[in-house]
Amino acid sequence: MSEFKNVTVTREANVYFDGNVTSRAITFADGSVKTLGIMMPGDYTFGTAKAEIMEILAGELNYRLADSQEWLAVKGGESFNVPADSSFDLKVTVMADYCCSYID
Repeated sequence: MSEFKNVTVTREANVYFDGNVTSRAITFADGSVKTLGIMMPGDYTFGTAKAEIMEILAGELNYRLADSQEWLAVKGGESFNVPADSSFDLKVTVMADYCCSYID
């Protein structure tokens, strides 16, 4: 889906890692939330309370889930899942445009 309708957009950006990662929250009528953002090349670690689906819309990166030693590549048009109450590492090699869906 390339367009979301009937949503509320939080105007203020979430800014991480000295501005190298930014996102904005999108809230749907049913209360579900997604974030849309950009990640500049770099190495990042994120923690999560809820399970997430990370969709990479454009760009390239490698990710490693908290319980793994294996780095996996993902690029535009692909996604990966992150378990709840976890963390994941990213090595962004090409600026990445992403959509993160939070799963209850």
